[in-house]
Amino acid sequence: MTLDVQTAVSAALSDADVTAYLERIGLSGPSAPPTLPELTRAHVAAIPFENVDVVLGRHRGIALDVVVDKLVRRRRGGYCYEHARLFAAVLTHLGYRVRTVIARVQADRGGPRTHRALVVDDHLVDVGFGASMHVPMPLRDGVVVDQAGWDHRLEREDDGHWTLVRRTLTGEERAYRMDPQPSLPVDDEVAHHYTSTHPSSPFTGQLVVMRLAPGVSRRLVRRTLITEHADGRVEELPVTGEDVVDVLASLDVELDDEESAALRAWWSTQDRDR
Repeated sequence: MTLDVQTAVSAALSDADVTAYLERIGLSGPSAPPTLPELTRAHVAAIPFENVDVVLGRHRGIALDVVVDKLVRRRRGGYCYEHARLFAAVLTHLGYRVRTVIARVQADRGGPRTHRALVVDDHLVDVGFGASMHVPMPLRDGVVVDQAGWDHRLEREDDGHWTLVRRTLTGEERAYRMDPQPSLPVDDEVAHHYTSTHPSSPFTGQLVVMRLAPGVSRRLVRRTLITEHADGRVEELPVTGEDVVDVLASLDVELDDEESAALRAWWSTQDRDR
């Protein structure tokens, strides 16, 4: 089964949108068009993984125009559906053939099919998997790719699925199992609805912000900022309602005054529920 790339991506960007996006990720200018690895590294470096709008109950959805407004014009971040939808549209505009795919997170533990990734030129491209992926990975069984200091590889299964395996401090983790068949934008809508509203979702009841740079991964999950270094060092810093907005700013999530006030108010309800 093969879907037309425009069907899979569902919407197109204007030249102005793409120019604004390239400026957002620091790749604007008169130089030659950026390569796929340059685009992925720049995207991950510039646009945070974050779920602030979800915990505040004010997420506006994942239509492409909404995502462009949030991630590009308002210079905010988002989670996988937003990152993947924006990146797929940019790549399509630049002439790449893009296949959108869905993955089952923590498949060995019965996780849901709620992650969105892309296949581009026979490479897994995943700019929205938190603080994990930094460059494309070839769809070749067992090939190890250095992702900003952490080894990742893909394992091909007998049924054609691919499993992403990554090195952690305690060994290896089977991060997700990717369906080889193309998916549709409606699959994103269903998964996004669950992820952004269901009480069992890991994103509705806790703040999750992740950043990745060469040799260092920073993750704010619930009330702790965890800084993990590729050499094995780990630092943990407790986060309070008084400093959460500043911590977010250090992770490149810049909130306006109204958003900051709403987040502090939400945080105070979490304090009461502890």
